[in-house]
Amino acid sequence: MIKILANDGIDPIGKTLLEQAGFVVDTETVPQDQLAEALKNYDGITVRSATQLRKELIDQCPNIKLIGRGGVGMDNIDVEYARSKGIAVVNTPAASSLSVAELVFGHLFTGVRFLQDANRKMPVEGNTKFNALKKAYAKGTELRGKTIGIIGFGRIGRETATVALGLGMNVLAYDLFPFEGNITLNLQGGIKVDIPVKTVSLEEVISNSDFISLHTPFADKPILGAAEFEKMKTGVGVVNCSRGGTIDETALIAALDSGKVAFAGLDVFDNEPTPAAAILQHAKISLTPHIGASTNEAQERIGTELATLIIEHFSK
Repeated sequence: MIKILANDGIDPIGKTLLEQAGFVVDTETVPQDQLAEALKNYDGITVRSATQLRKELIDQCPNIKLIGRGGVGMDNIDVEYARSKGIAVVNTPAASSLSVAELVFGHLFTGVRFLQDANRKMPVEGNTKFNALKKAYAKGTELRGKTIGIIGFGRIGRETATVALGLGMNVLAYDLFPFEGNITLNLQGGIKVDIPVKTVSLEEVISNSDFISLHTPFADKPILGAAEFEKMKTGVGVVNCSRGGTIDETALIAALDSGKVAFAGLDVFDNEPTPAAAILQHAKISLTPHIGASTNEAQERIGTELATLIIEHFSK
């Protein structure tokens, strides 16, 4: 009987699919320092972003035949090393794309209408300074007709472009792997509209965008730092729902304070789960606690896809 440890949890539909296929699935989280011993009792493990599966741990678990990542990025797994040991490593890159893209626009709508600051101040000052707050937040802007720059044009980046095009925005995209093709909008009544999109240089995205959204894997150094902020339009909005460390947070604070950047939306941070106080307390930053893929629909898709991949692997 094949035993799977879903150490960061799995949607009930995924657990049910595995159990119906004859697998034993445990969902109790094992602390990182106890994993080496615990994994001796399992044939596979599934994780999200919390559990780390590095070389040292992989070497201590020769019985593990599969590592499953519920989600896109696999920065917490030494993927190539695991595969060199004959361990299958699978993930679910498409399942959470829409959820992340929608969160990007949650931050964008929040930023252009000052919702992050209004929601902080209204409970405190709404009864006594209502008109003053109304005046302070009266200069919002609209997204339609503006240009969004998307850095990283994989599945999530393209889903973000789809939402942007549906809102009537212009799209500039950059990726290490050039793209030229159509983004399909699915409209009501089954109508489909293909809109051509092609990637441009990173410099063009940075210089010509009204808003910039990051969708890249973990980087050794920030993609957006002081030099990049200097090249941006004054009043740009920046959103990061990809990976912590891809924005220099010190440079971001400086750009917000100077007015170069009008607002930022952050779902990921340098020091998770303890982001810097300067980031958490800044009036121009919209904050969420790394929940890009955390919708009911995305979790169901992730659980279903992950279970299917596991069943397929062990049935070979």
